[in-house]
Amino acid sequence: MRHILGAAAVATLTWFGVTAGGPGASASADDSVTAVEPAGAGAPGYAVEDFDYPGADKILAERGITLKRGDGHIVLADCASEGELVQVKAMPNVLDTVCFRVTGDSGWLSLEMPSVFSVKGNDYNTQVSMTTDGDQRTWDVDKNLWTSVGESADDQGREYTLVEIRASK
Repeated sequence: MRHILGAAAVATLTWFGVTAGGPGASASADDSVTAVEPAGAGAPGYAVEDFDYPGADKILAERGITLKRGDGHIVLADCASEGELVQVKAMPNVLDTVCFRVTGDSGWLSLEMPSVFSVKGNDYNTQVSMTTDGDQRTWDVDKNLWTSVGESADDQGREYTLVEIRASK
């Protein structure tokens, strides 16, 4: 056994000596070194989900709503479209409705939508979290009915900002 290990050690050292040029070998101008590129260096990077809402800057400029983050199961939608829509009313444009489509078994979306006073639920169990004057309050939204939230449900009539929508089946 000792002879086998000794032979393996000699073979390894011999191989290193040959590939390195051996003892006493010197580099010349004709010797060249070829750089080896790591595997996958030209491949695209990894996709990392940051949960930021796509197109949020454009939506803020056009609609005045700051869509921050979400899991992709609650998204801004056209109110004329079909599907599981949560509808939101805010001042000063009480005739305008902002709609969000819910997909999957559950979803969440963080946003900033000022002066919200009413939310219509869909077939999901929906909650909205809102803030005013540093206080946060959460309302359960009735399924398929309009629910008073924010200033319309506050005994002091304070203005509230919608900061989160959560929905689950």
